[in-house]
Amino acid sequence: MIKVAKFGGSSVANACQFRKVRQIIESDPDREFVISSACGKESNEDHKVTDLLYLCEAHVRYGVSYEPIFGQIVDKYSRIKEDLGLKIDLDHEFEMIRKVMKKGMSTDYLVSRGEYLTSKCLAEYLGYDFVDAADVICFRYDGEIDMEKTRLRIEERKKDNGIVIPGFYGALPNGVIRVMSRGGSDITGSVVANVVNADVYENWTDVSGFFVTDPRIVNNPVRINRINYSELREMSYMGANVLHDDAVFPVKSKNIPINIRNTNEPDNPGTMIMNDCREQDQIEPPHTITGITGRKDFTIITVIKSHASAEVGFLRKILQAFEDYHISIESVPATVDTFSVIVSSESVSSCLYDIVGRLRENLRPDDLRIEDHVALIAVVGRAMKEKPGMSGKLLSEFGNNQINIKIINQSSDELSIVVGVMNRDFEKAIRCIYDKFITEENGQ
Repeated sequence: MIKVAKFGGSSVANACQFRKVRQIIESDPDREFVISSACGKESNEDHKVTDLLYLCEAHVRYGVSYEPIFGQIVDKYSRIKEDLGLKIDLDHEFEMIRKVMKKGMSTDYLVSRGEYLTSKCLAEYLGYDFVDAADVICFRYDGEIDMEKTRLRIEERKKDNGIVIPGFYGALPNGVIRVMSRGGSDITGSVVANVVNADVYENWTDVSGFFVTDPRIVNNPVRINRINYSELREMSYMGANVLHDDAVFPVKSKNIPINIRNTNEPDNPGTMIMNDCREQDQIEPPHTITGITGRKDFTIITVIKSHASAEVGFLRKILQAFEDYHISIESVPATVDTFSVIVSSESVSSCLYDIVGRLRENLRPDDLRIEDHVALIAVVGRAMKEKPGMSGKLLSEFGNNQINIKIINQSSDELSIVVGVMNRDFEKAIRCIYDKFITEENGQ
């Protein structure tokens, strides 16, 4: 069996966390491919190494001394080296970075040094070979990763020993460092899992998998044992951010499951993300609802006009007004004479009334209404289609709790139901859904 194990910033925040990582690696010889993020925060008062590197870049750009900030990075790695008894020549590494900063460097190079240094320390501590991501994660000039070239490069460098590869960055064909978006180490792990044909991609972090809903809203919510990629996509889009969105595609294409695990609770099985959960569901049926998530601060613009549904191009004209201002649309609920457009309030904060003016001019509506301070809640579950009347039960529960519903939208595959409520009812709505469909199913 081949396992790719990616460790997030909290998993490598200090020497204590490094020791936990080594115990995890030594407990399973199949974990031969390790991907590491940069050192994360040790406490709420601490700073992530990547954040400090971005600050250094800003100081260099504006001609301000970066040494006080860079000194914090030096101290962090020096403590790890001393506590773990490592031999890595950090003085040389830091001097190389300083030389590049003095000459003028790319931001991508500088901010990638957190993953680089953390991975070098981790490789020595594990007794694994260090393989620089710049040598194996191959970007094309269009920004896409060349999977075949990456596969060949990793095959060339993988010997009998395990390897540690820094996450978050790779290199263009000319050797220039290219970083991914924040959280990109998840993507690196996924890419490596794809090219080595891993049996499972383990993503080690500081939470024991996905929970049915936000623990800040519901105390001790149930952990999700299994979730499929479609459910994950729905939940991630609406705010459940445990895994980088783009980390799904490389493993999904090869049907490689992702296992979200907790470095601080290594015996917890976490959450398994799979293409198809049906075989496992027959053994252990899932909850009717897999997850409840959502976001606040949306605006609903409603256009009302008699016989609008018979007017060719009416909806296109509405959407064109938003496209002209580069506004992404969340949803477009519609009835015979009513079309509503839901957008994030922040995205239209500077152009809402310009858009409204355009709509009035182009459509001559009977009425046009604006409502803000709206929250969207997504109720997601692959088992919902097996339960007749889910929408009715949901509406009834909201009514029982005096929660007014602004909009409701169910996907055609019955995987999700999105409900709009006022911001003030957001937490209350999530708790009442959880109590009705999770707590009651558990017989609590």
